[in-house]
Amino acid sequence: MGRSTGRARVLRRDQTGAEAKLWRVLRNRALNGLKFRRQVPIGISVADFVCFEAKLVVEVDGATHSTEAEIARDAARTETIERSGFAVLRILNADVYADLDGVRETILAAADRRTTI
Repeated sequence: MGRSTGRARVLRRDQTGAEAKLWRVLRNRALNGLKFRRQVPIGISVADFVCFEAKLVVEVDGATHSTEAEIARDAARTETIERSGFAVLRILNADVYADLDGVRETILAAADRRTTI
């Protein structure tokens, strides 16, 4: 088992509250039949949610993602994921809690743009 795979298993087990809430919206093809997987290794990174059909990665970011160091780390991770052919959509934890329907529609619109190109 690779390092990323082991880390992905831990992240699936120890998901954040916002990730768990969003997962209930995405799992079992609940979002317009799109298949999402959670905590998927892509290169050396582990993406929060991935739809391979739309080549879309959804990252759920909490407050720790607002420091300069984390912003730089996220930019590097995004670049790595995009080099693998995926688009990256970043969603804030606060948005998942405050406007889950809006988050759902944002993800759906991003997936739709990726599958109709």
